[in-house]
Amino acid sequence: MIPFLEETVFSQVVASTPLISIDLILKSPDNLILLGERLNKPAQGFWFVPGGRVYKNESLDNAFVRITESELGSSFSRPNSQFLGVYEHFYNDSQFGAHLSDSSTHYVVLAYVINVSSTASINPPNDQHGQYAWWRLDDIDNSTSVHRHTKDYFKIR
Repeated sequence: MIPFLEETVFSQVVASTPLISIDLILKSPDNLILLGERLNKPAQGFWFVPGGRVYKNESLDNAFVRITESELGSSFSRPNSQFLGVYEHFYNDSQFGAHLSDSSTHYVVLAYVINVSSTASINPPNDQHGQYAWWRLDDIDNSTSVHRHTKDYFKIR
């Protein structure tokens, strides 16, 4: 079991260091992408791909299974995904609000693509995202409600 940090300790970690996370780009057979509307800061209110933090002393493989299970309602293994790349996400806010001297958040993100055989197999919980939808790539690109960090995953390199 990975121990959780007390909120005061974790708020100092967020204020002082980058966090490592895994973002999940789920792609349907029809080339649709799963996005959720974020309930929490940072990026609150924006549509974003599911994902989560890697805990200290947690292997990337174990983190991947835990994050897919908690964010998607189904577990997937990292070897069955495609590594997209490393991204940096900088935010001017954090889940702790303005009571910190530095309320920004910095993520180093490992992005993975998961091809699913059916959208019906995905049943994500609503604790991090209020609602979910499968989006067309053109709609992601043209929407002002999709966060720019999510849009970055679909730019041609």
